[in-house]
Amino acid sequence: MKTDLTDTTASKINKALVLGRRAIGTPAIGMVLTLVIVTDEENAYDALKAASDAAHEHPSRTLVVIKRVSRSLRDRTRSRLDAEVRLGADAGTGETVVLRLYGDVADHAQSVVLPLLLPDAPVVVWWPVNAPLDPARDPLGALAQRRVTDTYACEDPIGELTARAAAYTPGDTDLSWTRITPWRSMLAAALDQVDCRVNAVEVEGEEYNPSCELLAMWLADRLGVPVKRSPSDGPGLTAVRLDTDCGPIVLGRADGSLATLSIQGQPDRAVALKRRETAELIAEELRRLDPDDTYASALRYGVDRLGAAAKGEAGEGPLAVRAPVQTAAKAPAKDAAQEKTPVRKAAAK
Repeated sequence: MKTDLTDTTASKINKALVLGRRAIGTPAIGMVLTLVIVTDEENAYDALKAASDAAHEHPSRTLVVIKRVSRSLRDRTRSRLDAEVRLGADAGTGETVVLRLYGDVADHAQSVVLPLLLPDAPVVVWWPVNAPLDPARDPLGALAQRRVTDTYACEDPIGELTARAAAYTPGDTDLSWTRITPWRSMLAAALDQVDCRVNAVEVEGEEYNPSCELLAMWLADRLGVPVKRSPSDGPGLTAVRLDTDCGPIVLGRADGSLATLSIQGQPDRAVALKRRETAELIAEELRRLDPDDTYASALRYGVDRLGAAAKGEAGEGPLAVRAPVQTAAKAPAKDAAQEKTPVRKAAAK
């Protein structure tokens, strides 16, 4: 069921949602959160499709905020709110409201979104593109417990990561970090199979890829060893090489789908490590609404090095990441069991 409202208000949108639920015979609300997507008209379709697919796992009310720029001066000064309310088969397992803001109201999107939030339910704000440098201070971001950005969509991912670290607030996260969850899990499992010291690490992947940078920062932060960044043709991450006392450990993925895990003294193993769609990434982020301390630690650890790299001051290639001279073993984050193994290996030696 789809309802179009022109030059409307938040009160009329809420009434349309109630009438729509009654019309399709589902008056009860079974949604677990409100997902606010802040995007432009060009990227709205892809973002909404990803959110709809993720809603199969996390039924939610999805609010798509699109700030429209009018061409004429008269339309720019005239505030208007158009809405498209979707329920039932048109919205999947939740509810969808597409909000198009014109004129001055576009500068006060939070006043439109606030009355439409589900009562007593968490709020997640996602910027697929053009995220603010400080999401927590953004008027819409201030309404949320969880704020999701994507530095991969930025023109300057390295500078964007630096800004994210400087403005980090508990609840911030990035899809570039979510993309490396399978890599972190596989590397932790590989280190759990050996009892030896890791001396150095090399991360190979696309140049200026934020996921590669975050994986390098995480390894340097957790293991306390030098980590070198090597560019490749991709796609994305292509290999991680661990230099250990027991021989090299290599996790390589040349085709973006199937990876090979090589451990000294053991037969090579093929592991599924495909590049995931945006819907899978969003679904993963919606599974946890508490602060990601592991992401914060890795991000803050590498901000100084990334800042130097952006200025061309790096000592070993523009994207090299190095551990500090004095490295203290860090306790693993409570919510990141996957990281416990690498930390234990570094600390034990």
